[in-house]
Amino acid sequence: MQFKQVRRIEEKISVLGLGCWAFSGEGHWDNSTDDNSVAIIHAALDIGVNLLDVAPIYGRGRAETVVGRAIAGRRRDSFLIASKCGLLWDPDNPKHEWRCLKKDSILKEIDDSLRRLGTDYIDIYQLHWPDSSTPMAETLEAIAIIKKAGKIRHFGLTNYNTEQVKAIDPIVRVDSQQGLYNMLERNPRNYHADPLLYRTERETLPQCLELGQAFFPYSPLFQGLLSGTFAPSGNFSDNDVRRSNVKLNGERFKLYYDAALRLKEIAGRYGHPLNELAVNWLVSNPAVTSVIGSALTSEQLLANAKALEWSITPEMRKEIDAVIAPFEDL
Repeated sequence: MQFKQVRRIEEKISVLGLGCWAFSGEGHWDNSTDDNSVAIIHAALDIGVNLLDVAPIYGRGRAETVVGRAIAGRRRDSFLIASKCGLLWDPDNPKHEWRCLKKDSILKEIDDSLRRLGTDYIDIYQLHWPDSSTPMAETLEAIAIIKKAGKIRHFGLTNYNTEQVKAIDPIVRVDSQQGLYNMLERNPRNYHADPLLYRTERETLPQCLELGQAFFPYSPLFQGLLSGTFAPSGNFSDNDVRRSNVKLNGERFKLYYDAALRLKEIAGRYGHPLNELAVNWLVSNPAVTSVIGSALTSEQLLANAKALEWSITPEMRKEIDAVIAPFEDL
């Protein structure tokens, strides 16, 4: 395993992290079972992955519970848990969710997360999405309280723009940022139906380098498209959350699918599968700290780790750039 270090976090972080959204269970992701998810987490920790990224909204608490089950008995200081707050759901109607960063809500969320995870602290606690209905001062008051209490070690932001980061950082230090980023979503304007107010490659990455923050790209394989296994249609059941991603369904999908096929052909000519190319492309960026990749099998996890065994050559990069250039602002 390879590691990177940033100024604001003392631990070295594995360049391959494990995103835990896929551990939400059936009804959220196809072919997701708790036993298999625990096995994947164990496999990740065994190969040196030391960052687990999860959130309460994933499976409505289920993913955090699965992570807690998987880490039971493991040395707590041998890995980092990153979780989030600010997305709530109705227990009687789980499909109804909303943003909430009110003080009392965060104070409750942190305790609920710690209970599900079976731990006394979370290493990196992130605001999942901005909440325009709550004053930022109220949100940051809650973060300061739980940080002082030792319930969180570091504070991060997910899906925030550079101006928001500049305003927050002097009040509570922002140690990490997380945003949507992959070969075909470089400065994306939306994620599923949610508009994004930041431009990852153009704005967020330079800011992270300047401030010494960690950056964690989510959806590094474009929710599976850059795994190289997608068909022209019929990739998900109606229950799979990826069904709501407009880029992976309908007319827009063809644009991205055709580009993925071209990237797959480039990777194949150099003797590598597409998933390795996609992970390698991210790892080679000095601003990217740890690639938050999901896996539905231990084999998929190990396949992504093989990307760390080689490097993109200048000739390969030139060919890649020709394919991904049109996607700089999509």
